[in-house]
Formats: sequence, structure tokens, C-alpha cells
Amino acid sequence: MPALTSPSVDSVIARMNAALRPLPAADGVACFVRLYLAVTEGVQARLAMQSFADPSFLADLDRRFAALFFEAVEANANKPLTRARAWAPLFEARSRRRVAPLQFALAGMNAHIGRDLPLALVAAWEHAGVNPQESSAQHKDYLHVNDLLAEVERHVKEQYLSGWLRTIDRAIHRVHRLDDVVAMWDIRRARDTAWTNAEALWALRADPALAGSYASALDRSVGLAGRGLLIPAETWVAALGQALHLNR
Repeated sequence: MPALTSPSVDSVIARMNAALRPLPAADGVACFVRLYLAVTEGVQARLAMQSFADPSFLADLDRRFAALFFEAVEANANKPLTRARAWAPLFEARSRRRVAPLQFALAGMNAHIGRDLPLALVAAWEHAGVNPQESSAQHKDYLHVNDLLAEVERHVKEQYLSGWLRTIDRAIHRVHRLDDVVAMWDIRRARDTAWTNAEALWALRADPALAGSYASALDRSVGLAGRGLLIPAETWVAALGQALHLNR
């Protein structure tokens, strides 16, 4: 089983760095890109040490998947009325101060995996000429990547949730609102659902109108979940910390 070569991953990382560079640190899209970048770099480091049954499929999937995010960025900048509904909540809320950085990051991951990944999977299956089966080499590789992503995501979440404000807040509140947000979204479950939705789209490909309706419904439902992730998670301690920071 050959290891996965990563020129496509290198290209994605370069494009993410270029997209991140002009954005203010507090921008909601920047918060997502930082998480996306951290996860991608973490997975890249692990991919070099792993073996896969069909590395060419994974590389093609990675390229198609990332391209959909960059398409969303371009659509938002040039033709916002044409952007995917799954991405709308993040772009609309990107400047809200009461939304925590991790919320922006998870809302972006929700849109990217919930809406973009099923579309990328279908395109990758078509390109490779394979059928989506849970016993397939492609699905086994996909699950293997799930494990790597979950490990990296857990580490990144811990970074977002560390600090003195978290310590004080937890001493006062039994459950931090941000904990609820984090519990709402899990990368492994999201990717499992994405595979299932992709299988549904694959089964409907002989009926383009029905497949389009399904994709539109998926787009709307992912957007609705994104709005839930962006409900302000601020507690009074966090607000106090922000006020002290702004008054320095």
C-alpha cells in the first residue's frame, strides 16, 4: 500500500495562506481558515507516514474539496447572490464581535464538510470510475483519514479553548456556552454524514433534476446548522475580558 503523495495538499496550504494573509485576525472567515490550515498541516504531516490503498483517489478528492471553498470565497466577493447557502451564515456573521473564534471555525467546517464534501466525493468517484461502497478501498482510506482528522481537530479545539478566561469562566459556570457549541459538531460524524449524502447523490445521478433538488435541500440544511453554530456564546466573564482588553 503506497503512501499518499501530497503536491495537492501543498497547493491547498499555499492558497489558504494567501487567502489568510489580507484578512484581519478577528475576521470570521480568517478564524475558519486558521482552523482549516492547522488541520490540513497536521494531517499532511501524518499522511507522509501513512499508507493508503488508493492514494491517487484521495489526492484528487482533496483537490476538488478545497476548490469548492475557494469557489465560495470568490462567489462571496464577486457574486454574493450566487454563493452556496451553506456558506452564507459565516460570510454574513464574519464581523460580529460576540461570536467566539471557535464558533466561526466550526461554522466554516460545517459548511465545507456538510455541503462541499458530498459534491467533491461524487466528482471524485466519477473521475476515478469507481462506485461508492463501504467495503471499497476508497471508503477504507476515507475512514483512515477520519481518524487522522479527529486527532488533529481535538488538538486544535484544545488550543481554542485554553486560557485564563476559560479557567475563570468554568469556575463560575458549570457549563460554558462554548462547550455546548463544541459538542454540537464533530468532524468524524460530519464526514460520515457527508459520505452518506454523497451516496444519495450518486444514486440520484440518473435523475439530474431530483439530484439537484437533493443538493439544494442539503445546502439549505447545512446553512441552517451553521446559523445555530454562530449564536453568540458569550458569558458575562468573557464579555468582561473583552471589555478589559478593549480598554487597555
